[in-house]
Amino acid sequence: METNTAQVAAMVKRYVEQLARLGVREFYIPREALVVKKNSKAERLKALEDKLRNCERCPLCEGRTQVIFGDGNPEADLVFVGEAPGRDEDIQGKPFVGRAGQLLTKMINAMQLKREDVYICNVIKCRPPENRDPLPQEIAACESFLIQQLDIIQPKVIVALGRFAVQSLLRDSTGITRLRGNWRDYHGIPLMPTFHPSYLLRNPAGKRPVWQDLQEVMKKLGIPVPGENGKSSKES
Repeated sequence: METNTAQVAAMVKRYVEQLARLGVREFYIPREALVVKKNSKAERLKALEDKLRNCERCPLCEGRTQVIFGDGNPEADLVFVGEAPGRDEDIQGKPFVGRAGQLLTKMINAMQLKREDVYICNVIKCRPPENRDPLPQEIAACESFLIQQLDIIQPKVIVALGRFAVQSLLRDSTGITRLRGNWRDYHGIPLMPTFHPSYLLRNPAGKRPVWQDLQEVMKKLGIPVPGENGKSSKES
């Protein structure tokens, strides 16, 4: 449990009073004893996940198998934010593990990273029926958890995958086709809007512009970009 400043002060007061009753007038308290210990990012994320585990804020709780909180490195410089879990995610308990997730993994690898290097989550944490689009009230009920996740991780860059992620984070109703590829700001964190991997499965021509977007992310993170013409053997 995290100890706050008030708790530390109360403990010190009780300690001093006890020593005084014993007749002690001078004593030494090491500086380390007065340092308030902060929980790690991993611990804070776990506490938030535990809080969300039995969430009933919207009707999606009635049809889910489990809450899909997020997955990856709590200390990540890069966070990918998607829309919502699908059938495979609802079964396995992790975001982006179906066909779209497999493509996202390839995209991450093309950036010379691994899934365990980044953090992956969604705007909403429960699967909508038949993988339909999230409803506004479902997003409103759940997005505070996403905001808390990002506040804990404090990544250097966010990649918002698809319309719902972009609109939720930026409060911008502009279409994803117009937004993608243009850097935006999320509370001081650079945010790159791009297409969702599920869109790329339906529209393979979108892979090239997405790769261009990811190259810009690589540059922002100081990762060398392979090739001179915005093209990589890993692009496919």
